[in-house]
Amino acid sequence: MLKQFRLLAVSVTLLGQAQAPPPPPPLPALTPAVQYSTGPIDAADMAALLKQHNVPGVSVAVIRDFKIEWARGYGIADAEAGTPVTTDTMFQAASISKPVAAMVSMKAVQDGRFTLDQDVNTILKSWKLPGGEFTRDRPVTPRGLMSHTSGMGDGFGFPGYAPKAPLPTVPQILDGQRPSPQPPVRLERPPSTGFKYSGGAVMVQELALTEAVGRPLVELARDWVLNPIGMTNSTFEQPLPASREKQAARAHGRLGGRMGDPWHVYPERAAAGLWTTPTDLAKFLIEAQQTLAGASTRVLSRAMMLEMVTPVGVGPYAVGFSVEKQGEGWYFGHNGANWGFHGSMSAHRLKGYGLVIMTNGDGGPGLMRELRSRIQQAYQWDVLDKPIPRTYGPVK
Repeated sequence: MLKQFRLLAVSVTLLGQAQAPPPPPPLPALTPAVQYSTGPIDAADMAALLKQHNVPGVSVAVIRDFKIEWARGYGIADAEAGTPVTTDTMFQAASISKPVAAMVSMKAVQDGRFTLDQDVNTILKSWKLPGGEFTRDRPVTPRGLMSHTSGMGDGFGFPGYAPKAPLPTVPQILDGQRPSPQPPVRLERPPSTGFKYSGGAVMVQELALTEAVGRPLVELARDWVLNPIGMTNSTFEQPLPASREKQAARAHGRLGGRMGDPWHVYPERAAAGLWTTPTDLAKFLIEAQQTLAGASTRVLSRAMMLEMVTPVGVGPYAVGFSVEKQGEGWYFGHNGANWGFHGSMSAHRLKGYGLVIMTNGDGGPGLMRELRSRIQQAYQWDVLDKPIPRTYGPVK
């Protein structure tokens, strides 16, 4: 009997061992298809990439240890004139304008001009946002307008205007009145019930900001954000001043040819009207990073800056910046696309690295993806989860 019990115990033990899953094998080491080195991209290598993507020119700035590691322009700013891109060449930031304008609004909040959660119609003076049943339980606020959770239903981009065409005022833009070709900016759902990207919402906030302070965005941005950060090649002036035109890249189409106009004009300044350079935007991102780290208060306090990188609870946006997790890292940034221009910027929430890429062609998105991948790999950002295939030579 004792012998049978022992055999049974052994059987049970073996059965338990058989049912337990074996330990997982160690993960194989990640072997990149090519190892890119840090530093500026080789000019010949970049020329091949520009040709592949039909992009005349690109400007790049890389952030490392809360400083600009390197910045360089490649290709040409104007396919007809052959003007080279330099680090001082200005590009249209398009929707990258939004977080820069949002920092201006956050400065107004910090100064007590209005609050993030105030009913925007109590801030607006010359124009009021029709709310109806949508705002019965919750008002539209600056926080909702700048995070695309206000319930606004436009969901469209702005096409811009020919350089000498008449330009609408902000109220005309919001009401869809000529010379604006767009429909009115109106609510389609209650605030904070969903996320929908809205340039129109940002324009409502621009009007609220300028009426609360009594000064135009061009001046407020210059005095409160651009000059303090040292963004000397940036302006919200639309049209671009004649004194800056030689410094500006021209717009190019998908095949790399010049558009009919040198560029379009965007009176929707907060949503799409910033002219700037990757170097200046890198300074902007570094200022945000240093403020979050408690190392700067040149523009905002840390508490105010946290609002710009903390999602509001609905959708992927904070107040101004988009926020996303890539690999093991959390990043804040924004992309932009205007007529003939594409750009992207991104910075790590905690670590002092990031990048800005700006192009003067509609083929820019593919080029920007390639460059982002190379830079992430070269500097070993914590976003890599698979090898990056080699297309051309390594970064040198």
